[in-house]
Amino acid sequence: MPKEKDFIEKTLEEMNETERLKYETAVELGLIDKLKENGWKLLSASETGRLGGIMNRKMKQKNKNDQQTDDTKGR
Repeated sequence: MPKEKDFIEKTLEEMNETERLKYETAVELGLIDKLKENGWKLLSASETGRLGGIMNRKMKQKNKNDQQTDDTKGR
């Protein structure tokens, strides 16, 4: 099995946090069928950019929320 398809075959429990976020974002964008069939190589630059942009936004929001939670606990 090609390496780029390896993580698609994993269960959510087997994925690390970044892989899980990537998978969930691909599902939200409706790309999961294309990924399962062809892997990451055949995504267009536009699709890849959209996926990465949304992942980046989600990671920033999570970090911000985590930091706010830490600040609240520290008081």
